[in-house]
Amino acid sequence: MSDLFAELEWRGFLHHATQQIQRHLAERPRTVYCGFDPTAPSFQLGNLMPVMLLRHFQLHGHKPIVLMGGGTGLIGDPSGKPSERPLLSNEQIRDNVHRYRDQVARLLDFDSKDRRALVLNNADWLVEQRLVDFLRDVGKHFTVNVMLQKESVQARLDAGISYTEFSYMLLQAYDFLHLFRKEQCTIQVGGSDQWGNITAGIDLIRRVEGSEAHGLVAPLFTTATGAKFGKTESGAIWLDPARTSVYKFFQFWLNTDDRDAERYLKLFTFLPRAEIDALVAKLKANPAAREAQRALARDVTERVHGPDATAKVIRASEVLFGGFDPHAADDAVFEVLALELPTATAPARDGLTLVDAVIQAGLAKSKSEARRAIEQGGIYVNQQRVKDPARSIASADWLAGRNLLLRKGKKEYGLLRLSQ
Repeated sequence: MSDLFAELEWRGFLHHATQQIQRHLAERPRTVYCGFDPTAPSFQLGNLMPVMLLRHFQLHGHKPIVLMGGGTGLIGDPSGKPSERPLLSNEQIRDNVHRYRDQVARLLDFDSKDRRALVLNNADWLVEQRLVDFLRDVGKHFTVNVMLQKESVQARLDAGISYTEFSYMLLQAYDFLHLFRKEQCTIQVGGSDQWGNITAGIDLIRRVEGSEAHGLVAPLFTTATGAKFGKTESGAIWLDPARTSVYKFFQFWLNTDDRDAERYLKLFTFLPRAEIDALVAKLKANPAAREAQRALARDVTERVHGPDATAKVIRASEVLFGGFDPHAADDAVFEVLALELPTATAPARDGLTLVDAVIQAGLAKSKSEARRAIEQGGIYVNQQRVKDPARSIASADWLAGRNLLLRKGKKEYGLLRLSQ
C-alpha cells in the first residue's frame, strides 16, 4: 500500500486523508466508494478526477463502488454552490443515472472477479426511508453545532441554506453507513469539498457500529490561467459526445497550457513515471512540438470515447492543422469535420467554379468578394493555395469522393459535401 500512496502523492491526488488509512489498506484489500449526484445529463471533466482515483485503488487490488445519487440528487449537495440548486424531477434524475452508468463503464474494470467495480444507486435505500426512523437512528448522532461548522454549510450561511440542503450531510453519512453494512465498504473518496460530508459518515459508522472507516480527498484546482478546470468560453466540457463532440474533447486536452501539461498527465493518464518525465522534458526542450499535450489528448480521449473515435478526430485535427494530407483522408474524417466546420451541400460534382464554391461555403458574400480573395492569395482548396479566380472544381478535388475543404486566410474554414 505504500506504493499506492507514493503513486497518489506523486500524481497530485492527496489533499487530505484520515490518519490510519495507510495501515487500514495494508491489512487486506478494501472496498472504496465515491458518490456522484446525477444533477446534470452527463459527467463533466471535473468528475474524471475522483473516477481516476477509484481506478488507482482498483489497480492496487481494491474494489471500487460508483454510487449514483438517485436519492441524494433529489435533494442537492450544497458543497461548492453559492445558492440553492434547482430541484430536478424523478424522471430527470433517473435518466441522468442511466447516462452516468454508460459513461463510467469505460473508465473502471467491471470484469475482474476479485475487484470488479460496482455501480449502485442510493435511491434504492433512501427513497423508501421513513422520516421518523431516520431521525431516530441517524439524526440523533449529529449536533447542529457540528453541522454548522462544516465548510459546505459555513459558505452558505450568509446567502442562506434551506433545511433540505442542510440535511444533505446526514443522507451522505447514511450512504456510507449503508455501504459499510451491505458491502463492507470502509473508505470514501472524493474532491476536497466533500471532506465534511465524508467525515460525517466516518463519525456515524464509529457511533453506530463501533467500527473504523476512512476517507481520502483529492484537491480541487484551477488551471494555470486561473480558470476553473473543465470550463471553456463556450461552457463545460462534457463526457457525452452529444454535448461535447469527441473532436472538441480532444482539442481541449490538446490546447492544454504548457504550465498544466505535467499535472494533467499525472492526474488524468496512467502513463508511467518515466514516460511522463520524458514527455515533460521534450515539452521544455521544444514547446512548439506539443508532444506532451498530444500524448495527453490521445490517452484521455481513447479512455473516454474509445480508440476508433479518437483515431478519427486525430486525423481530422491533422487535416486542419498539418501532419496529414487531406487527400489521404477517408469519408469518416470528413464526417467529423462536418460537425465542427460550417458545412454546405454542393449541388453537383461538375460545373462548379471556385468562385461559386467559395460563396456556397460561406467564405464570401458575392462573386466580386470571392474573386478578390482568390486573387490576393487568401483562398485554399484542400489546404493548397489557389490564385486563379477562373479555376473550376475538378473531379480530383473532391476528397474521399464527395468533400471539398476550403479555407480563407489562416483559420476560416468551409466544407462542401456532395449529397450521397
